[in-house]
Amino acid sequence: MIGPILLALSWLLLRVEGRGLAAIGIDQPRRRLREFLVGAALFGAIATVQQVALSLAADDLFVPNRALRGAQLLEGLRFVVNSVLFEELIFRGYLLFHAARRVGPTRAALLSAAAFGAYHWVSYGVLGQVVPMVYVFVLTGTVGYVWARAFIATGSVLAPIGMHLGWNGVAYLVFSAGPLGAGLLVLRSGNATPAVGGGTALLLNAALPLVAAVGVLAWLRQRERWQGEGTGMAPPERE
Repeated sequence: MIGPILLALSWLLLRVEGRGLAAIGIDQPRRRLREFLVGAALFGAIATVQQVALSLAADDLFVPNRALRGAQLLEGLRFVVNSVLFEELIFRGYLLFHAARRVGPTRAALLSAAAFGAYHWVSYGVLGQVVPMVYVFVLTGTVGYVWARAFIATGSVLAPIGMHLGWNGVAYLVFSAGPLGAGLLVLRSGNATPAVGGGTALLLNAALPLVAAVGVLAWLRQRERWQGEGTGMAPPERE
């Protein structure tokens, strides 16, 4: 329930300021639906490529999970949607909207990315472990920056919500690569994750998503240049 509560809180804060949810891009249904679907398809495809590549590298193919029940799938979907709404409305919603107005889009996106990376130290339970902390911060911070730029490029929180849902939904619910356990597909061996190590694991778990994120970022920055820096974002406020 935390996702809908945060959405209601965002609406309330914006109403107090004399604005509405249109300030964070919850408006123009057709346009926002298109941006949402493009983001979901894009990051769902990236997650698919990663998981299939890991499976092939381990010589351990995915097969349908015949033990999965509808209630389990619905509970998993609820978890994914709720967690994505929570993170996006915290890191790419009301606060990013105001940060972009005050310090400019790029600084705001960097601050959002840094906060997103640090948040995952706690959610992934790696606080105090230097190497995992660096790894998690680089990966989640980079992706967080891309999603923040998606908000800036479109002027809407729905674009990064779509991207985040595409990634988590495919990884968790389809390929069972997350905290929810077995999803629609499971490895033929019965292992929870593909048995890949060394350089191959680093390439597919870190380098591949980072390269994909940089590619998406380049596309978003090009879109911003086409439509003007900080599309949908007002210029920084002056004190």
